Amino acid sequence: MDGILKLAGLEGNDPRGVSVLDLCCGPGRHALEFARRGYPVCGVDITEPFLEAARDSAGAEGLDAEFVRADARTFSRPGNFSLALNLYTSFGYFDDPLDDEAMAARLYESLAPGGALVMEMVGKETAARDFIEGEWFERDGRLVLTEFSVVGAWEGLRNRWIVQDGDRRSDRSWVQRLYSATELAALLRRAGFSSVSCYGSFDGRPYDQTALSLVALARK
Repeated sequence: MDGILKLAGLEGNDPRGVSVLDLCCGPGRHALEFARRGYPVCGVDITEPFLEAARDSAGAEGLDAEFVRADARTFSRPGNFSLALNLYTSFGYFDDPLDDEAMAARLYESLAPGGALVMEMVGKETAARDFIEGEWFERDGRLVLTEFSVVGAWEGLRNRWIVQDGDRRSDRSWVQRLYSATELAALLRRAGFSSVSCYGSFDGRPYDQTALSLVALARK
């Protein structure tokens, strides 16, 4: 959290004057932490059970946070936010690449002039460096089997997760579109952002062979 604020140039600012949009917020991990620190927060996601969990957590802690069910391609509050977030590889899952462009454009619209967007994801470079064909592990008493395969010329990764929970078994597959740092920066500039910088972590380290993930900072 501190790394995000420092990267965006908001470290030390009065939280009450920094409105935050967490797009694809899931159960609200990051949105709730910003709310705990006194920031006005709006979390947006398409999955209602995630939003219900986020609202329950906010209510239990007495936090003032808004959680909205909406499509990331269409949600827009023009000029409303000082900081927008899209974290934990929550980008690149639409079938059509133009939908990624639409999502970036809505993020741009929702930021106030001078506002910052921070995105964090698995980059194409780190995906290729760290690629494995699969693994298995236990989580909360359930057996999880994973399989990964490359789509096209590293255009994406096909993920398959098989979860065995006693006699119950679930099997889900999806494709995550991969972006290199250069490709992501170009997409954000097409959306209207005036400047884009890419880093290897929230601590601002270079996006090079030691990068932990792909972090983009885009300024309106």
